[in-house]
Amino acid sequence: MKTRILVVEDEEKLRRVLELQLRSADFEVDQTGLAEEALKLADRAGLVLTDLRLPGMSGLELISAIRRQNSRTPIVVMTAFGTVETAVEAMKAGAADFLLKPFSLDHLMTVIRKALEMRALQDENLSLRQELGRRYEFDNIVGHSPPMQEVFATVERVAPTRATVLLAGESGVGKDLIARAIHYHSPRSDRPFVKINCTAIPENLMESELFGYEKGAFTGANTTKPGKFEQADTGTAFLDEIGDVPASIQVKLLRVLQEREFERLGSNKTRHIDVRIVAATNQDLRAALEQGTFREDLYYRLNVVPINIPPLRERREDIPFLAEHFVAKLARASGSRVESISDAAVERLMGYHWPGNVRELENVIERSIVLCPATHLEAADIRLDTSPRAPRLAADNFLPDGVTLDEYEQAILREALRRADGNKSQAARLLGLTRNALRYRLSQMGLDKEAGGGE
Repeated sequence: MKTRILVVEDEEKLRRVLELQLRSADFEVDQTGLAEEALKLADRAGLVLTDLRLPGMSGLELISAIRRQNSRTPIVVMTAFGTVETAVEAMKAGAADFLLKPFSLDHLMTVIRKALEMRALQDENLSLRQELGRRYEFDNIVGHSPPMQEVFATVERVAPTRATVLLAGESGVGKDLIARAIHYHSPRSDRPFVKINCTAIPENLMESELFGYEKGAFTGANTTKPGKFEQADTGTAFLDEIGDVPASIQVKLLRVLQEREFERLGSNKTRHIDVRIVAATNQDLRAALEQGTFREDLYYRLNVVPINIPPLRERREDIPFLAEHFVAKLARASGSRVESISDAAVERLMGYHWPGNVRELENVIERSIVLCPATHLEAADIRLDTSPRAPRLAADNFLPDGVTLDEYEQAILREALRRADGNKSQAARLLGLTRNALRYRLSQMGLDKEAGGGE
């Protein structure tokens, strides 16, 4: 459809010239010399081009009235009285741009196209935000089981507040989706959502990544850089795997939670922020408290509203709905011919123990869809991960002969470090521990020096 432009100009000759120019540029045109008449036509206009000096209602009053009935229509102002004050007034009232008479028709067309392009970008941005918001609606986070309905109910109650939330659950249960749902159902939904993966940031870089740094703060700091918390200002910061934050950073996090303030690395200037914190962990933070690897005061600051997300094996009644959801989503995304999944295939999925939870289920469905030659997923098409797992020791011989528990644990720690090439974060993941818990065990056994400084 052609864009319709409303021309509001009391000088008839200029109004006619503008109409002819716009029609020649393939626009549809409504035109009038009265602001009162323009208000009746503004609803169907894709852009309004108006003089500021009009008989009766002024151009500024017209802009304000149009803004009240349609906040998104771009308005371009024309005037022969082009003082800075007039331009500022028009922009404050809601004008997109300003033309000082006399102007060339080429300049007019440039300004109009720029205003329409800006409107198109705003519409696209709004559409993307709405699509992103829909992705994290509860309808799109599948969970029909009572435990998940309880999670949704808690999210619904806590999202409109600014309360700190601690999400707990195994890897792959959907903590990231729940964190985003909290943000997109909050008053901060149009503000930044910044995810901070605490495991992925090396310990020696964590302070600068979280809080930013000033130019010259350390070797290689050639520019000033804001940290993750500044990027999340007025929005939500999602601290994933919070249990891996080292003790030195925990103190600074506590200050952000309590005082909403911090300093950049290399600066004495205190910065204040308005950030809502959502944290997540797949570790037992209470055990970390007992081991002394996690601060008690930080734990209670984070644990204002705890939400425990159950593993998939504890809510098997969700598996059929999840399977259907993933088949529809992934078949469409991959261009596959697969349209549905059989009851027998669902039964096979129900019988699996899902150590990787929902993430593993999604991966299995995707793998099965890609390799399926038909339009219907059958039980034989389901490609489960059947790689062999380490055998468990018999109950009557759970320690090797002549080896104490401490010696056995030390051997396991050394083997994990060897396989991880000395990288403590990777070794911790192999052992199912947080990085801090591993460092605590190494220190207790006198292995910290032997382990080296690899993070």
